[in-house]
Amino acid sequence: MSPLAGVRIVDFTLRLPGPLGTHLLAEAGADVCKVEPPGGDPLNVATPLWPEAPAMYRALNAHKRVVRCDLKSEAGRAEAAALVAGADVVVEGFRPGVMARYGLDYETVRAKNPRVIYCSLTGYGQTGRRARRAGHDLSYLAETGVLSLLADVGGAPIVPGPLIADTAAGSYPVVINVALALVARERTGDGAYLDCSMSANLEPFAWWARSNGAASGRWPAPHSDLFTGLSARYNVYPTKDGRHLAVAAIEPQFWTAFCDAIGLEGSARDEAADPPATRAAVAERVAAFDSAHWRHVFTEVDACCAVVDTVEEAYGGAGGRLPALQAPLAPALRRTGEG
Repeated sequence: MSPLAGVRIVDFTLRLPGPLGTHLLAEAGADVCKVEPPGGDPLNVATPLWPEAPAMYRALNAHKRVVRCDLKSEAGRAEAAALVAGADVVVEGFRPGVMARYGLDYETVRAKNPRVIYCSLTGYGQTGRRARRAGHDLSYLAETGVLSLLADVGGAPIVPGPLIADTAAGSYPVVINVALALVARERTGDGAYLDCSMSANLEPFAWWARSNGAASGRWPAPHSDLFTGLSARYNVYPTKDGRHLAVAAIEPQFWTAFCDAIGLEGSARDEAADPPATRAAVAERVAAFDSAHWRHVFTEVDACCAVVDTVEEAYGGAGGRLPALQAPLAPALRRTGEG
């Protein structure tokens, strides 16, 4: 039996963070009804198509029923109110105060549905000086210091491909907190209000940097700490063919296995004596062979090392090294006024 079978969720979120969270809840068996504006979710017009519908939209909204209604109209608000009146969970991603203008805020919904679990997902939470500010993944990373820990060889912040704030600090906290609230409701019978802030949920990503900085007064910078590129044991090195080898041989047994595998000898193994020299020696050995060689070597050697795959190599159908994503089912679409 699916763990969330019988749980009814009404989803008022768009684009990525909320829809991915409710998608994961749907994958766990929840019945998710996604409420979209008359023009639909902005991702529903994004390319490429897969096979005939927008790929990104379908990947996030599989297994959901979709209702399009205009919350700015009386009829649309009435339909939405009827949906939330019978919901176990409501998830919304508007700026603070918007759902209240529509008469769909937590207090209004709870008055008719006291067991409801109501989750608001925003960039900065419901209160505070930044609560009404606009933001996106990159700006949340910048303001929380996380982006400063993602730097190129020159120390400049990079644009990370994965949307870390949206997914890891948005979608997953929605799933975790909704699941915990459902467990609590089973025990107490009470619903809950969940205030999920993506910027606040980024704080755990800098746990080591914050704790080390507070304790020592030496705050992390690019290439100054284990996890920011100082160590030869935790780094990325170019291979002969222009690819890269990711090395995470932190523990002594893995470092010894790694050094043996690449043929690193003598004093270069003693990273503590001269970290730059060890990094240079490792880089020289890795650059002597192409990525196919290192892929073969570290398939056999247990040293926490791997060639950096492209997304296509990792997931690209039958040739991928990980399970390929299957085309999700197209969501059933119903517009306001349709049966």
